[in-house]
Amino acid sequence: MSRDTDVLVLGGAGVDTIVYVPELPLPYADSYLIDSGIRTRAGQTGDFVAVGLSALGLRTHHLDLLGDDPEGDLVRALHRDRGIELTAVSQPAGTKRAVNLVGPDGRRLSLYDTSRAHPDDRLPEATVRALAIASRHAHVSITQPCAHTLPVLRETGVTISTDLHNWDGENDYHEPFAHTADLVFLSATALPDPERTMRRIVEHGRAQTVVATAGAEGAYLLTDDTLTHIPPATPPAPVIDTNGAGDAFAAAYLYGHLNGEPPYRCAAYGTLAGAHACTIPSTETAAMTRTELLARTEAP
Repeated sequence: MSRDTDVLVLGGAGVDTIVYVPELPLPYADSYLIDSGIRTRAGQTGDFVAVGLSALGLRTHHLDLLGDDPEGDLVRALHRDRGIELTAVSQPAGTKRAVNLVGPDGRRLSLYDTSRAHPDDRLPEATVRALAIASRHAHVSITQPCAHTLPVLRETGVTISTDLHNWDGENDYHEPFAHTADLVFLSATALPDPERTMRRIVEHGRAQTVVATAGAEGAYLLTDDTLTHIPPATPPAPVIDTNGAGDAFAAAYLYGHLNGEPPYRCAAYGTLAGAHACTIPSTETAAMTRTELLARTEAP
């Protein structure tokens, strides 16, 4: 079977408005002066994964719902400018959007506009099936329409990854994603016991490997029933913004995975790409390239 696409990314398309604030949490005040500006740009989790994969040389196709609105035009332009295939299903409610407040230390607080989605939103089954059959791998965002694609993806035989982001290990919304994927990423931020949650994912689902990112502490890799700590990579410049670090990690891990690298090396790639992402302002979209990744990998 011909699989002309390396990775099909499902969901996670939208726009963010970035506001750099003097501190987080932001104390109440009638107003603040934002000298750095308030900027809206294309890019949510699926967009960033797609951009990261493409920058690493993987043939990438992105599928999601988009509105016929200025925000949707920004997302279409991002993919067009990066040479990333995009299948946009019409979303009458409009393109997903969020506001990210970013503090001086790079931490963020995201405000998601949930009015741009409805419970009956779906990605067309025939489209999902056709694109999955043409792909080596599918990376699934944890949006509601993507939950309904999981059985179809499994039927096609494509391998699946997902990112549970800051799951607390208890919210049952995340479980279909956690238990259907072959490879699971998540953040350790909200987990009181990351290893326990990682092992539960393996016990109750299909995943052979689970990776929990831990920011400046690196990451934890569970594979072959062994938990390994992955040391953090040194950022190549000052850390200014953590937006997109997890997406960069996932993209670099998948680059290694699809090139047959062992899990530890894949996770090391992820820490390098995640550290790089932390040096890029949220107002820009500058993913680590394959040349940069391999050069940093070989550096002493």
